Amino acid sequence: MATGTAPSLPSAALAQRAAALCLDLKANDVVILSLKGVSDVADFFVIASGTSDTHVRSIADHVAVELKKEGAPVHHQEGVTQGRWALLDYVDFVVHVFHPSLRSFYQLERLWGDAEVIPVESQGGTP
Repeated sequence: MATGTAPSLPSAALAQRAAALCLDLKANDVVILSLKGVSDVADFFVIASGTSDTHVRSIADHVAVELKKEGAPVHHQEGVTQGRWALLDYVDFVVHVFHPSLRSFYQLERLWGDAEVIPVESQGGTP
């Protein structure tokens, strides 16, 4: 298995898919920020909140497992076992799943205030 193999979907579609997977497990306040032209850190941040440490872990695990099945394995992850702030780094996009108190403390949306907020597309139904 080669490292660096590009996933079949572009980063915008994968960020949308990650957001939808967060919503599958009833994540709160799911937001996608486009960092294009704002930062070289990644193209997109997907930010979501769980209601407890267990919920944060469950959401992060769900995203990682499902995206891996779809050909997009996580490049690096942090904080999943603690459940306070789970970070899933897919290189072109990063998923942040927060416990509400930490999301309020770090305020990533405010920190990246120049980033465009991308609407989360509905994944249900047919186009």
